[in-house]
Amino acid sequence: MKPEEIRKLDAYFKRTFQNPQLQVKARPRKDDSCELYLGEEFLGIIFKDDDDGDLSYNFSMAILDIDLE
Repeated sequence: MKPEEIRKLDAYFKRTFQNPQLQVKARPRKDDSCELYLGEEFLGIIFKDDDDGDLSYNFSMAILDIDLE
C-alpha cells in the first residue's frame, strides 16, 4: 500500500478505537496489504480490496484458543 493509505488507515484505527498505541505498518515485500499493531503486539492484517472500482479495506484478525484462557 502507498504511504498515504497507511497514514489514513493509521489515523482511522486510532480515532475509531480511541487508542494512540495502535499502529498501521507496511508489510515487507507486500504492497496489497499492511499490518496492525498494538504497541509491539501484532493484531492482524489489513487487505486492500479494489474490485469493480469500489475501494475498501478488510481487517483480518486471528484469535488463538489459548488467548481466550
